[in-house]
Amino acid sequence: MELRVTALLLLVVCATILATTEGLIPRCCVTVSNHISCGALRKVDKYEVQTTSSSCDTAALILHMKDKIYCAHPRYDKVLEMPKKSQRKWIRDCKKMLRKMTQFPSFMFLAVGQMAFTIIILYLAKVCKAVSFQDFDKSLPRKIFPLPLLYVGNHVTGLGSTKKLSLPMFTVLRKFTILLTMIMESKILRTTFSPQLVCSVLAIVFGALVAASSDLAFDAEGYTFVLLNDVFTAANGVYTKKKLGVEGLGKYGILFYNAFIIIIPTALVSAYTGDLEKVIAFKGWLSLSFNFYFLLSCAMGFVLMYSIVLCSYYNSALTTTIIGAVKNVAVAYIGMFIGGDYVFSWANFVGLNICITGGLVYSYLTFQSTSSAQTTNQEEDKLRVPVVEELQDRAEKRPLTAV
Repeated sequence: MELRVTALLLLVVCATILATTEGLIPRCCVTVSNHISCGALRKVDKYEVQTTSSSCDTAALILHMKDKIYCAHPRYDKVLEMPKKSQRKWIRDCKKMLRKMTQFPSFMFLAVGQMAFTIIILYLAKVCKAVSFQDFDKSLPRKIFPLPLLYVGNHVTGLGSTKKLSLPMFTVLRKFTILLTMIMESKILRTTFSPQLVCSVLAIVFGALVAASSDLAFDAEGYTFVLLNDVFTAANGVYTKKKLGVEGLGKYGILFYNAFIIIIPTALVSAYTGDLEKVIAFKGWLSLSFNFYFLLSCAMGFVLMYSIVLCSYYNSALTTTIIGAVKNVAVAYIGMFIGGDYVFSWANFVGLNICITGGLVYSYLTFQSTSSAQTTNQEEDKLRVPVVEELQDRAEKRPLTAV
């Protein structure tokens, strides 16, 4: 009996001590969450900053949402300090800020990775005799110049503009490549275009101007990158078409030597600008999923460049550019619903649809002219056969003369 009373008294004393000292024992976040959606962050009522200088060992943000408490990474304080706007605009700005905090630090290093993948794949394919192209010699730089410079300019400015701008606006501004390609193709390759084709190209550019007029999130650096990318893409497409006819290069030679010649200078520039140090310090390398997506990006860069060269081989440079623009329509529409950085406006929406209509009209006119040319050639072949047969009959009936 005395033992039970003693145990009960000890329990009462312990409960009293815990009750009186509960406020003195700090509550610390031991682990933090690195993946919190913008929708959840908007619902935060208040937050506290936990530092390592206190009695806690982990830096964190203590988020209070209704009756629940969450431990988040300290980087989310920049998001929580943003002024409250309408829910849609606040979530858009939140997603932009989170992408800047977590994105890969160097688009130039990604370009180096895509070049390296191109070199390795094509070299192994040549060793296995799956493809063939000219071996390197002294005449090669003269044959391929200025494609390597245009290639790296197109690569770097393309990745840089994608990083700086939202996908829908990037897609719209890239339409100026079509006009530049038409001008360069007429000057360099001496190609002529029908008035209907010119009008369809102008409609695409006009639609791009209408769509871009509503872009409230103007980014001077992003616009500079994308306009430079337009120039490099147009020049690269025209000169690719021109160099495809050079003996010894071909489709695979252009891809291989473009990457082979320019990869080392690009890597040196990346190291000089400090991008290489940021890449080495990037924590995403510890993630298996990030490494998978990085390699996938390198592979898709090669697939994209090969598709462009292959399309230029069978079509004109302008047709290749417009096919790419029509393909980008899907990116623009998907970006309206996925990504969160598209702000709807009637000007942007109408302009985008004008671009689409112009691209479809151009495609129709181009394929119609191609079909007409094929039909004409077939009719000429049919007429040519009877004429040849008649000449042969006359030659057989003509009497032989003595020599």
